[in-house]
Amino acid sequence: MIRSFRSKPLRRFAEEGDGSKLPVRNHDRVRRILVALDAATVPEDMNLPGYRFHGLKGSPKRYAVDASGNYRVTWEWEAPDAIEVDLEDYH
Repeated sequence: MIRSFRSKPLRRFAEEGDGSKLPVRNHDRVRRILVALDAATVPEDMNLPGYRFHGLKGSPKRYAVDASGNYRVTWEWEAPDAIEVDLEDYH
């Protein structure tokens, strides 16, 4: 379950469907990622075809999946919830 967002535009998109401030155009893919993340019970549940799930270096431990181009949906995991969910270009 998604408990918190780091990104206000992503929170607004998830809660209200307003994607006008998102830096990506593929809103359908971002929506599918958020639905899957909300249903996930462990981070590895996001290891789905085409999402390129991977862990990020650093502390606290964060995870990422591909959203669009260089953009990734990233999050921390505090069992059983995803927290600090963000949409970022970290390349």
